[in-house]
Formats: sequence, C-alpha cells, structure tokens
Amino acid sequence: MKIFLGADHNGYDLKEKIEKYLTGLGHEVVDEGDEKLDPEDDFTVFASRVVNSMKSVGGDAKGILVCGSGQGMMIAANRHKGIRAGLGWSEDAAKSTRNDEDSNVLALPAEILTDKDQWQKIISTWLNTPFAGAERYKRRNRQLDEL
Repeated sequence: MKIFLGADHNGYDLKEKIEKYLTGLGHEVVDEGDEKLDPEDDFTVFASRVVNSMKSVGGDAKGILVCGSGQGMMIAANRHKGIRAGLGWSEDAAKSTRNDEDSNVLALPAEILTDKDQWQKIISTWLNTPFAGAERYKRRNRQLDEL
C-alpha cells in the first residue's frame, strides 16, 4: 500500500519512527516532510502536501499526519474534497474512523502517543480495518463530498 506521511515540528520525531515502521512492514512510504526539525514550520503545509499527493495518485492511497494534538492536521486535511481524516488517539478510534467513515487519512497526536506499542497498534488497526460499506455510511460520505 502507498502511504504518504507528513508532520510539523511537534510530530517530526514520531513521523520518522512511523516511516521506518511502515517500510519494515513492506509499505511504499512517501515522506512529504518536513525534511528536518524546524520549530517554525506550519502543519497546514504538510497536510496539504500529503492530501494533494494522495489525490494525484488516486486509488487506495492513504495518508498519516502527525502534529502535537493531531487536531490541526485533521482539520487541515478535511478542508480538501474527498479526504476523510480521522483522529487516531486510540485503537478504538482508529477502527471506528475506518469502519464507519472510510477514512483515508489518519491524524496522530504526538503529544500523547509516546509509547511505541501504542502508536504501532493504532496504525496497524487503522490499516487493517476495512470500511464496513453500510449504506448509511456511504450516504454520509457522499453528503460530506457535497459540502
């Protein structure tokens, strides 16, 4: 699976670990930055890079965005049509956002995901949970695309 990564300064260290983890699982990973730790960077830049790259390749491309709370990245990503970003602060949240909303972007909060086992389980759950495809979920996703 092709997965695009992006992080601001608050998520930079975790992004670097996630890239190694996903590559080790055999995924094709594209790092959309930041390329170095820059305390002055803005999460909006990296959210846009990730989602625009996802949209350019289409298909089942996924994105993972990391910032301090995950909230800023999620908000920025969701400004783009066709993007359904969910906040992955727990395994249950990651499962729900894939199962119910068919999320194609996972936003992670680096401030609370400090344990390797925790963030790896969240990512694994998100990647391995299929969209349930219930008609009500499909209807809601169509409504989101019409906003």
